[in-house]
Amino acid sequence: MTDAYRTVAGRADARFEVNGSEFIGYVSPAETVEEAEAFVAEIEERHPDATHNVPAYRVPAGSASSSVPGGGSVMLREYQSDDGEPSGSSGKPALNVLVQQDVRNVAAVVTRYYGGTNLGVGGLARAYSRAVKEALDAAGVVEEIPHERFTATVEYDDSGSVRGLLESAGVEFEAAYEADVSFAVRVPVEDGPDLRDRIRSATSGRADIE
Repeated sequence: MTDAYRTVAGRADARFEVNGSEFIGYVSPAETVEEAEAFVAEIEERHPDATHNVPAYRVPAGSASSSVPGGGSVMLREYQSDDGEPSGSSGKPALNVLVQQDVRNVAAVVTRYYGGTNLGVGGLARAYSRAVKEALDAAGVVEEIPHERFTATVEYDDSGSVRGLLESAGVEFEAAYEADVSFAVRVPVEDGPDLRDRIRSATSGRADIE
């Protein structure tokens, strides 16, 4: 069986004040660097007037999926930025919480509104760490198995049988009905090859899978 990993159950946030400065920690599931960057951008857009929006994330390197097909080990991309805070005072402490909690496929952003009192490097590190930890606690940590994604494009005549197959398999998917019908599928890595074979069989090989 493909190794399970720890990640957040969903999005969450936590907020508190330290000497007048408001800190808001946000966490979100993210399966790719692109999803993590999109979450960071979303929080930055939500708080354009914040003094700092400090990001940190641990996600699989690359953009294809949250895993290596076949269950191989995953190379993680670990990223953090101080976003204008003193070097080492914010981004690294935020990322360290993700590492220490052994969670991956997760993005975090800590928003700070300056309250007029300098906290010092130690005070900042404690505040940024606390914001991420409390957001993780609010989200809840769960065990997940690696997933992969693929797209199956079929003609309309085959779309009903493919939709029924995906529904019976209990996998996540989205369908786009255009000139043909495309099913964007998210499936556990160990189930992917069999599911693709079943789609090919159900369509007599007419499905275009990529």
